[in-house]
Amino acid sequence: MINQQYKSMLQGKSVIRTLSEFATARGQEIGYDNVYDYTLGNPSVAVAGEYDEAIIEMHKTMSSRDLHGYSPSLGNTSAREAVAASLKKRFGIPYETKHIFMTSGAAGALAHALRAVTEPGDTVLTFAPYFSEYNEYVRWTGANLRVVPANTIDFQINIDEFEKMLTKDVTAVLINTPNNPSGVVYSEETMRTLTDILREKQVEYGHDIFLISDEPYREIAFDGKNVPYPSKYYDNTLSCYSFSKSLSLPGERIGYVAVHPNSTDADVMAVIMTQISRGIGHNCPSSSVQLAVMKCLELTSDMSVYEKNMNLIYDKLVELGFEVVRPGGTFYIFPKALEEDAVAFCNKALKYDLIFVPSDGFGVKGYFRMAYCIDTDKVIRSLPVLEKFVRNEYKK
Repeated sequence: MINQQYKSMLQGKSVIRTLSEFATARGQEIGYDNVYDYTLGNPSVAVAGEYDEAIIEMHKTMSSRDLHGYSPSLGNTSAREAVAASLKKRFGIPYETKHIFMTSGAAGALAHALRAVTEPGDTVLTFAPYFSEYNEYVRWTGANLRVVPANTIDFQINIDEFEKMLTKDVTAVLINTPNNPSGVVYSEETMRTLTDILREKQVEYGHDIFLISDEPYREIAFDGKNVPYPSKYYDNTLSCYSFSKSLSLPGERIGYVAVHPNSTDADVMAVIMTQISRGIGHNCPSSSVQLAVMKCLELTSDMSVYEKNMNLIYDKLVELGFEVVRPGGTFYIFPKALEEDAVAFCNKALKYDLIFVPSDGFGVKGYFRMAYCIDTDKVIRSLPVLEKFVRNEYKK
């Protein structure tokens, strides 16, 4: 018999994927250049050249077994060693090889981190707006996800609501900064307040509360903004990273969990994750990709394109009268819709071949997300279309 829980998920397909498929189909009708598709967070800039060079050199010089053979369950040892050394250098935290677990992107990192520090029936807190797939990531661990309502003034954490919801059954708090979908970077003040509360509650409740930090956009920051590294503020932190955005490698599925050296069971946490792999069929990411990224750990693709796109869109949105918090990073912007029903707003935009994602799935009503990781030329061409849409539908 087919598993009915998974079958039922067919009725709740990702809105983002559904709209992306619509944009693709529409592009086949009128040409994709004429469809202003702001749905998927699929990096548009070229892969960092050093990565391609590393791949080519490895294929020329390494034996087939060394390049394509199984890596250890923890991940390639030299890659883990390199990641630990890089993090130690950048953030001043004494990571060692034993604290790094290689994964299939940030999603794989979260799958392991969540299972490592929760048991069925536990509660995980996250903060709206949040990446909608967190619902499934947490649900299939057997834990329960509860969402702290958004602070829509600046999309920093709603501290008052967080303190109310941080009850004894909470064993993990899941954050994402820079944030998808808002583009907001949590400030140092936010991080200090959050982690001070977590330390107090650990003592009060007599058990660990882990901070799981989802960090695929760590390297995409604007206006010279510093992105606070959550692990610097709290010992019980699991840092979940992906090279999908920094190196423009989403299809290669490579990332890691970095376990804070001072966290509970830090020396065995990564080994515990190898046992989690046995249960979920993870069994190591690509051997060759692990070897290639270790040569590019402190490099990025050209991120300036995203900041340029953000400025163009932000300025036009403000000009047209939208309420919008200026992103501090990522390649997303999260304006307030021009009517209460974000789905209705986005449906009206479809008539102009503007494809936006309504905010309902992100835990906030009345907003929409634009993923501006597209060619700048297309952004520029979309702006008069956006203006026409607003004028015709809302300023008659």
